[in-house]
Amino acid sequence: MTLASALEDIQQNTLAAVRGLLRKLEYLAQLQDNKGGYLHWGMSRVHGDSRAQQALGQAHHSVLSRVLSTPLRSLLEDVEQSGESAGLAPEAYAYRLAHRNPPMLPQHPGAGSEAHLKSVLHALLSLLKARNRDASLPTSWPPRQPGRSLLPPADSAKYEAPPGRADAESARSPHH
Repeated sequence: MTLASALEDIQQNTLAAVRGLLRKLEYLAQLQDNKGGYLHWGMSRVHGDSRAQQALGQAHHSVLSRVLSTPLRSLLEDVEQSGESAGLAPEAYAYRLAHRNPPMLPQHPGAGSEAHLKSVLHALLSLLKARNRDASLPTSWPPRQPGRSLLPPADSAKYEAPPGRADAESARSPHH
């Protein structure tokens, strides 16, 4: 089968084999040289250097746009998949992406793209850290005292404040 374009080649063959949206963005960024061009021997050989450069740049812009328009909830799932593909725990993978220098941007990414990408990556890292921290808490938080319900009694007039709280509550009450 002959592909109609270098862009179709990169999308249908190369990027289709890369698992995870963030991993695709990282892959394309790793193909960049220090001048913003791309080094992909196979694409250049098949399509010529000029077409390969153009296609890789377009693909990089497209993947960046998809990352920046994807809800954080979906990116949290993606960072797990991408991290697994990279052989890293999700938090370690998010850390690597958030602290990558230079950031994973194509040439001329558009106004605000760098700040937006950095904020998305740092938000993912913060969410993963919080989730990992929360995972170490008991499943019932705050811990329930044996024999006591977390719900107030049906007759709230009979409800007694926990020890130490009754004095503080009566001090704030305007009726005292």
